[in-house]
Amino acid sequence: MRGRVCLVTGATGGIGYETALGLARLGARVGLVGRDADKLARSAEQIRAAAPEAQIDTYRADLSSQAEIRRLAAEVRAAYPHLHVLVNNAGAIFDRRETTVDGIERTWALDHLGYVLLTLELLDTMAVTAGSGGKPRIVNVASAAHYRGHIDFADLSGVKSFGPMRAYSQAKLGNVLFTYALARRVSGRGITVNCLHPGVVQTGFATNTGGLFGTAWSLIRPFLISPEKGARTSLHVATAPELDGVTGRYFSHGKPKTSSSESRDEAVQERLWRVSLDQVGRDA
Repeated sequence: MRGRVCLVTGATGGIGYETALGLARLGARVGLVGRDADKLARSAEQIRAAAPEAQIDTYRADLSSQAEIRRLAAEVRAAYPHLHVLVNNAGAIFDRRETTVDGIERTWALDHLGYVLLTLELLDTMAVTAGSGGKPRIVNVASAAHYRGHIDFADLSGVKSFGPMRAYSQAKLGNVLFTYALARRVSGRGITVNCLHPGVVQTGFATNTGGLFGTAWSLIRPFLISPEKGARTSLHVATAPELDGVTGRYFSHGKPKTSSSESRDEAVQERLWRVSLDQVGRDA
């Protein structure tokens, strides 16, 4: 990965941190994206200590805010003439329905629309990279939770019915649908787009939830896999030479896997593409 530039969202902990660390150890220049400036500084310091030759940059942004995503993308474009890998990893689950500054339910805004808008804002830079032979890759960290997800087009924001896992599963299904729709659109342009399930990982996931869900998650957390193991599939999809040209696939445990039937429905993919672009205020 020497000479390559990578951007990882949600890079201050868990899978995102381990993914950024792995890329740095492979020699890449890595941009870390996170909400908390102190956590970003600590993460950058730790990665530099583990990979002294790596070049690490930090970008603070709340990816549930579309204005902040656009600001972040502008900073990234100004800093990086080329971008070889974008790892959309930032996400969370919330036990209560909240809306963002854009008036969108927070799980959907962060876990799905954050991927969509940041990717589209950086797509031209990745196209330039492809034009110079850089073989850029977009890696969307989804989840096996998408198998239980359903896109409720009549109630995407959960106004009529909200549940933490329902909202999370819907957003993760959105990641897979977005991956397939985008892969078709960039086909032949030298950019690959894939998504993955990292495993059920012992991270800070669900620490901000209460009730029965939060209690249940705290009980099973000690039995989950480590963030380092959870990052292995992200790193594989981002770096494996044998995946050059492989696009529009869902990976689990480092291997291609068939995603849910709803995720493979092209009509649903296209409808969600249109709705998502409308929600982020983009034509394409």
